Amino acid sequence: MDRLRAIFELRDMLRQMERDIGLEDLSRAEKDVFQAAHKLTDEPGQLVRSEQIRQHPLTCDITQATFHRALRSLLDLGFLERPEGARAKHYIVRRDLLHD
Repeated sequence: MDRLRAIFELRDMLRQMERDIGLEDLSRAEKDVFQAAHKLTDEPGQLVRSEQIRQHPLTCDITQATFHRALRSLLDLGFLERPEGARAKHYIVRRDLLHD
């Protein structure tokens, strides 16, 4: 199999996996922000700060405005939450929304 075909097959598999867990309708920036936030938390309910997400390799090339739009969208969609009593710019990743 040539390398280009392997890349196409991997992208198709990734798209199917995203569809299976409910990420298919997110924009690329939203997926990257969500995946970075998820990667930065070791356990459900753990807080992650926006600057941690912003510095992650998946998101460091996203413009500031797009990053904040993606964060706002993920909050509106319920993928991220602002914890009660926590400081601004702190988030919780909602892992329970992802389909198994």
